[in-house]
Formats: sequence, C-alpha cells, structure tokens
Amino acid sequence: MTVVTMLPDRRLLLVHAHPDDESIGTGSTMAHYAANGAHVTLVTCTLGEEGEIHEPALAQLAAAEADQLGGYRIAELAAACAALGVSDHRFLGGAGRYRDSGMMGLATNEHPRAFWQADLDEAAGHLVEIMREVRPQVLITYDPNGFYGHPDHIQAHRVAMRAVELAAAEGCAPLKVYWTAMPLSVLEAGMTHFAESSDNPFAGIKDIADLPFGTPDAQIAARIDGTDQHTAKEAAMRAHATQIPATSWLYSIAGNFGGEFMGVEFFTLAVGEKGPGAGPYGWEDDLFAGLPEETAPDRSPVGTVSDRSSVGAASDRSSVGEASDRSSVGAASDRSPVGAAPDRSSVAAAGLR
Repeated sequence: MTVVTMLPDRRLLLVHAHPDDESIGTGSTMAHYAANGAHVTLVTCTLGEEGEIHEPALAQLAAAEADQLGGYRIAELAAACAALGVSDHRFLGGAGRYRDSGMMGLATNEHPRAFWQADLDEAAGHLVEIMREVRPQVLITYDPNGFYGHPDHIQAHRVAMRAVELAAAEGCAPLKVYWTAMPLSVLEAGMTHFAESSDNPFAGIKDIADLPFGTPDAQIAARIDGTDQHTAKEAAMRAHATQIPATSWLYSIAGNFGGEFMGVEFFTLAVGEKGPGAGPYGWEDDLFAGLPEETAPDRSPVGTVSDRSSVGAASDRSSVGEASDRSSVGAASDRSPVGAAPDRSSVAAAGLR
C-alpha cells in the first residue's frame, strides 16, 4: 500500500559539505524553522573522511589509519540532526558517493572519489532529484569561496547553484537562495572583546582583512534570531565530538555570550527578491520574507514513503530564472581554487578545518 507524504507550506533546503558544518554554520536556523513547523531538508555532500580526530580513543579511525572516520561521523550527524529537530537528511548521491577532499592543495584533492573532482552536472543532478521531491522555496549554501576556501565548500556552492539552474528549467527551483555569511561588524566586535582573553580564537590575526571570510554589513540580507534554539545548536555541535573537542573555544564563547552567540546567524541573498526588513540595512528576520502565499503547495501529495523515485512533479510554479551569478558556478572541469587558498593558521584560529 502506498503511503502519501504531505509536506508543510514552508520548505527549507540546506546544502553542506561535511558533517558538523550544518551545526556550526546554520544549526540555530535549522532548529528555529523546524520548531516552527517548516520542513527542513539537509543535504551533506561527503562523510568528512579527512577530518581531524579530537577523541584520542578513536585516533586510528583516521584516513591514514583504518579510514573509518566517515562511517563514524554518519552516527554523529544523525545525533546532531535529532538535536536540531531535523528528520529529513540525505547524503548527496547516497552515503559514500563523494569523499572528503581535505584542505586545499593536499594530495587528497586528487582522490578519484574526492568531491572536488565530482562532475558538476552529475552531482547537481542528484540535488535536482531532491528539489523535485521536496520543492523547497528557500535554499542555503556557501558563497563562491565556500565561506573560507575549503575545496568541498567551494564545490558544494557550485553544485547547489548549478542545481538551481537545472531545476529552474523544470519549475522546481527554490525562489530564494542564501549564502552563509559573517558581518564584519560582528568579527570586529569579537576581535576587540577577545583581544586580552586566554581563549582568544583570533590570536595571531592582526587585522580583520587577514581572515578568509567576512562580509560588509550592507551586503548582509538576513539575520535569523534563533536564540530560543541555542541549546539545540550547542547539543548538535557536541554530537560531533570527533571534530569539536569539549574544550573548544566555541563553547568558551558560548559561555560568555550565551544564546546570542549560538543563536544568531547571518546570510547574503544570491537569488530572489529581498523581503521586508529592519535596521539600517533592512536585514530580513525571516528567510521566507517576501514570498507570496501562492508559492505554497496546494497540499497535494508530493511523495511516497514506499517509493521516492516515483514522485511526480507537483503543481507547476513559475521558474525562478537563472542563478544570479553563473560565473560563480564554474565549469565542471575547472578545478582551480576560487581565490587564494586560505592561510591555515588563520583558518585554525577561526575554528574551521
């Protein structure tokens, strides 16, 4: 017997590179929308096989040893999603289809299954399949430099933006696409506050311009206040114990700033029209702001539990059109770095790998 699945009116799709990226970068946003009734779908592009291991007892799971870290991180990701209240998680192309490429410039970038080597249209095709099924109005991914220059983050951006183009031709593309961002004012305030702290995550960084990320406040489109979900975000981060040690500066900052640090996340708008906002730059406080009511589904069945591949097209809706920056997508054969590879010391200081 076929069981019909009905999806909520608001549907949010996130495309992340590795397990833990979703929790660190967008955890409060995911938990906020899930708690308020939206359907939140997370797509993770790799298993994170090349990650560092901060659990000594699990050190031999590393890629250079037993190479079992990826499988272990599947369980960590499942626990993180549960903490965020997200039940719809997929690996792009299926678990293990694409491998963690490691940091830019390493030999692991050339692994035949490295996500950095993925055929762009093939990988985007996997994402379009999910878009056909879920029909998200809003998508979140990274900017063209993958926020801080990691090849898998850059590739996740390329794949997501190419999928938007392909899905637009079918009328199932999201109406708004956001990129994760960090306002320069927030970074400057952080550097000032922690200048004399023993837990200074900015130690060794002399100028804000030395960081591989940071967005002028005027370019920020949305500020999502999920402080009511900051404990969910912290719980999700703690689920990634192999990647984020209990002594991480992230938790030290959380202790000082509490819900404000854990609960507020920022985004730039890459595709679609900005909705009503507030403040000097008109920042949105809702990623669905400005979307007309008629973009909501007609509540007709959009999928089945028994056979996801049999999902037909939902009611036709207008195309979102081309992505705002095709040049950022890049050809599938282009493996050159988008921007200079980040200084690893500055990346480590920011808590990124």
